[in-house]
Amino acid sequence: MSRIAYVNGVYVPLRDACVHIEDRGFQFADGVYEVCEVFGGRLIDETRHLARLKRSLSELGIGMPVGEGALKVILRETVRRNRVRNGLVYLQVTRGAARRDFVFPAADTPPTLVVTARSVDRSKAEAGAANGISVISLPDNRWERVDIKSTGLLPNALARQRAKERGAKEAWFVDKDGYVTEGAASNAWIITRENTLLTRPAESGILRGVTRTTLLDLARRDNLLVSERPFTLAEAKAAKEAFVTAATALVMPVVRIDDTVIGDGKPGALTARLRARFHEVAERSL
Repeated sequence: MSRIAYVNGVYVPLRDACVHIEDRGFQFADGVYEVCEVFGGRLIDETRHLARLKRSLSELGIGMPVGEGALKVILRETVRRNRVRNGLVYLQVTRGAARRDFVFPAADTPPTLVVTARSVDRSKAEAGAANGISVISLPDNRWERVDIKSTGLLPNALARQRAKERGAKEAWFVDKDGYVTEGAASNAWIITRENTLLTRPAESGILRGVTRTTLLDLARRDNLLVSERPFTLAEAKAAKEAFVTAATALVMPVVRIDDTVIGDGKPGALTARLRARFHEVAERSL
């Protein structure tokens, strides 16, 4: 079955989906995006994803392409048309198409809206979680507004490529003071020898991950020790456990950072517990 995409009011086969060559998303990465998990046919944490979408758009001065109610209908219809039970739905909004100019186009330029959805083989994801992943560390060379979920992801793509070349799945950015900020496409966590969960505060320097926020809800529900504070790369390498969070990975154990094995080199018990219980607290929208 051919995948279906939504593009500016029309559902079309993915192979036929296109936007204007002068769309500012293509020309300037002048847009934002969200990725929402689909689990059992339901959208996970949709409310938080849409809230972050509206914040990102507001920070860039881009209007919502459609009303929130209409956007929810589009998300569900795209998921339905692609017959996704377990997978991901992706949406991207740009400032729209206009003559190429660094200055913003006229205020009445309609934003571009693209939505796609695809299935994910959960058995492969679970197999990956059973083994854990390796990450590498790299200097953080991104722009300062990483709190905006912008489509300007070239540093992230380069970091992921470096990770692949070194046999790893993810890269952790490290700031000039030696503190881990976040992953190229995930939030970074460690668990100390005292079983305290550490993750960097989301006020600055990282994206406020939706999966990260929901995991904090789970940790607090289960009365786990949590500290939102920066941690160094050295602390991470000495940690009892480590993991990353993202809508595309949920809670993914990290068993190696650079050349350092974390714990006994296997996914830790607490990380596995958090992964198994994640959907107990996540919002599930019909």
